[in-house]
Order: sequence, then structure tokens, then C-alpha cells
Amino acid sequence: MSLAASPIRFPDTTSRPLMTRRAWWLVVLNFLIPGAPQVLAGNRRLGRFGLGATLLLWTLAVAALVVWLLWPTVLLTVATNSIALWVVALVAVFYAVLWVVLTLDTLRLLRLVKTAPAARGWLALATTALLVLVSGTAGYAAYFATTTSGFLSSVFVAGPTEPPVDGRYNILLLGGDAGPDRDGLRPDSIRVMSIDAETGQAVTIGLPRNMEDVPFNEDSPLYQVYPEGYGSIDGCEVDACMLNSIYTEVELKSPDMYPNAVAEGSEPGIEAMRDAAEAITGLEIQYYVLIDMAGFQQLIDSLGGVTINVPEDVPIHADETFTTVAEWIPAGEQHLDGYHALWYARSRHGTSDYDRMARQLQIQEAVLAQFNPANVLTKFQDVAAAGAQVVKTDVPQSMLGYFVNLAGKTKELPIVDVELVPDNGFDPEDPDYEYARQLVQQAVAPPASEEPAE
Repeated sequence: MSLAASPIRFPDTTSRPLMTRRAWWLVVLNFLIPGAPQVLAGNRRLGRFGLGATLLLWTLAVAALVVWLLWPTVLLTVATNSIALWVVALVAVFYAVLWVVLTLDTLRLLRLVKTAPAARGWLALATTALLVLVSGTAGYAAYFATTTSGFLSSVFVAGPTEPPVDGRYNILLLGGDAGPDRDGLRPDSIRVMSIDAETGQAVTIGLPRNMEDVPFNEDSPLYQVYPEGYGSIDGCEVDACMLNSIYTEVELKSPDMYPNAVAEGSEPGIEAMRDAAEAITGLEIQYYVLIDMAGFQQLIDSLGGVTINVPEDVPIHADETFTTVAEWIPAGEQHLDGYHALWYARSRHGTSDYDRMARQLQIQEAVLAQFNPANVLTKFQDVAAAGAQVVKTDVPQSMLGYFVNLAGKTKELPIVDVELVPDNGFDPEDPDYEYARQLVQQAVAPPASEEPAE
């Protein structure tokens, strides 16, 4: 059939059934192959432009799928790059506008007045709904890309990448708690996460905040001040010479020990804690992540709360002296909002520091388990706003794609937990740091004949 005789371009306008069928075909084609209605029934130049843009988008989507299947780290690296995200946003805006133009032109080509009266409303409704679906999706993609770019730029640095050490990435995790009863921020949760750079197998090492006589390696500025361990000879510059006091002392009393810290995306206190953690564990720590525990409450709320199994009743205190109980978190499975989750992690009444460490690890693991794409996408604006206030890190943005891919592997494997506590043969108040390093080494590099313990 010749184009001149085509009922799409040259329909019999006196036949309402024909015009109705034609209209539905144009609506479907506009949704499935934008530009096709214009090529068949309208402005061919506009149609060819629309078809070319549609084919280009399909090509990009297929290419992205192939890259995801074969080289996922490459796609994740692009998806976590601020410049790339702005390019994605501009492309999404272009397609959103193009689809509006093509859809409005398609609506004109329908010639609704020539269709059956009963079908006109449905045709207009379907066209509008598909316009909102397609252009709205593109518009949201642009918003998501720009919001993500802003979040990444506010949290992650643009510094150089670090290679794995002995095949592992070691990351210092600090949970900061600045309360009215203390001078400055003091880390209440201190962990080292050691991750195999290939398999993603993770070992988490819990460091009690009340460790004494904390050692430093000879290349640390603090070694010159405390060669026998933190505060072991003549005390220290703050009221308690424990592990978590190192941050406070250096940050407030001697930040000049680490003059390049701020320029490198860190803080003097954090670098001091890194030096301490390296000497305790025997691991070289490439990166740190500092989580503000007060902001952590907002992050959990943005995720819709967190579900955990509470082994026994945990008190919530009425004041910052941690002496008066206002209410209890009952034992059993509980869905906690940010306020209750934070108190669950930091409650002190009638419990030890080691109990708190266990609860903090439980909250962290529960949040990670619920931090999945579906949960984050549906609440992304709140999550991004909270995350920008909660997290400080020196992980470079260029490493995000790699770490996101590695984290996917980590979630599929059991995490080995090493707690440097009395139940594990380590006394923080009378520490044997050689034994601590042995425990860590056994976990991160077990004999070939042994499987990592769950």
C-alpha cells in the first residue's frame, strides 16, 4: 500500500470508527516509539528527530545493561560521579521536554473531533496519563541525578585513591557523640572494617572506648609524646586517658600535630584515632568514616525506622547523666524510630560498655540491611538530606563505584566479628596489644585450611 493511500496519514475523516482506531494507534505508537506518529501522520522532520532520539536512548540503555552485566564497577563509577550525574540530568530534561512536544503534537494529530464521541475522553485521558508517566519519569530522573550529585559532592572528597594493603581495604568507623557533659566530640563507637578487595569478605573489629595505654607506631606524632602508650607515664591532657579521649585531646589541645588533616578531608582528631587504631590492630587504615550519632537519628527516620530483635529491656534515660529512666524499650522484635534506635545504641543505665558495643553493632548491621535501592529510592530526598549531615569521610568520590560494587559482595557473605573485650580474652583496662593483633590477623588472614568463622 502506498504512503499516499495510508489511512494513518490520509484517513477517511468521515468514518468515525476508522478515525477512532487510527487515534488509538497513534497514542500507542507515541508511547512505544516516540516520533513514529509524526513520521506516519505529521511533520516528518520532527518525527525523524524524535525517532533518532528514541533509538539513541535505546542504544544507551542496551549499552548500560551490557556494561552492568560485564563491568558493573564501570557503570557504578559513572553513576557516582558528579559531572556524569549532571550530564544524566541534562539528558533527562531534554527527553522530558521532547516527549512533551511529541505528545502534544500527537494529541493534535488524533483529530479528536473526528473520533467517536464516547472515545474522545478516553483518548485524551490516555494521552495525558502516558505523558505524565514518561515525561514525569524523565523529570524525576533529572531531579534524582542532581540531588545525588549534590549529596556526593557534600560528603565525599576529590582526593587520590588508595590501593589495597595485603589485598584488603581497612576503614575506620567512628560514631561521634557530642554531649553537654563532655568537652567537644568524643567517639563512642569505634570500629575497623577490613574488607577483602576481591571477594568482599568483611571483618569488623570492635575497639572499646575505654582502652588504656593505647600504643602508637613510631611514625605517629603521638608516639613522640606517648612512647609507652597513651597516658601510661605522666597521664594525658584530658580528664580520662582512654582510647576515645585521643580524638578530644588532639582536636582541642594539639591539632598542629596533623597540619594537613583538614586539607585532606579529615580532622586532626580523626587522624589521631587512625594512628591509634592502626597500632592496636596492626592494619594500615586507608580511609575513615565518621558518623554523627545525633544525625544518625535523622537518617534512621528518613529510612522509615529500623527493625531489630531486642534481647532484653533497654532503658531510655530522662537526662544526659544516664541515671534516671524515662521509659523502656521492651525485649522482642521492635521497629524503632530514630530517637529510640539512638537510645538503644547509647543507653548506659545498668549496662556495660561492652553491652553498648554489641547494641551499636546490631543497629549498624540492621541499617545496612535495610539500606537497599528500593528503600533509598522511595525516600531519597530525606535520606540524602540526612546523610549529608551525618557522614564525614575521606573516601574519594572516584572510589564510590568500586566500593558500592564491593559492598554488594559483602552483603552476600557472613561478616566475621572480632570484639576486643574480656569475653574474647582481651582486657581493655589491662591490655595485651600483641594478643589483640593476633586476634585481628587470625580473622583477616586465616590459615588456608580454615574457613572464616561466622
